[in-house]
Amino acid sequence: MNIRLTIDGQPVGATLNDNAVSRDFASLLPLSLDLEDFHQTERIAYLPRKLDISGAPTPATPQAGDLTYYAPWGNLALFYRDGDSASDDLIVLGHVDDRDTERLAKAKHITIEAAS
Repeated sequence: MNIRLTIDGQPVGATLNDNAVSRDFASLLPLSLDLEDFHQTERIAYLPRKLDISGAPTPATPQAGDLTYYAPWGNLALFYRDGDSASDDLIVLGHVDDRDTERLAKAKHITIEAAS
């Protein structure tokens, strides 16, 4: 599924993976979220509700540009640096088409909506 992110006013295309957790995330769209830095690796925001993680895909090490969901906290994470390792609690939902890591690292606000 194609989605559109607007990061600090600039549109960016993105693609959600085809799995049950990504579809549950898509059911929340559109979203408008404030982002904060986490461990100088990712920008995070809390979703309005936790996602259903039954049928979650196999854990993968996040890469710069990945849009992920951290199940224990119920937060969305947009990685601007590669992660260290895979975690059973971190689910890769999709990825940003333009992996401008400099812009991702400075992002303060994001809107996410289905692409038309």
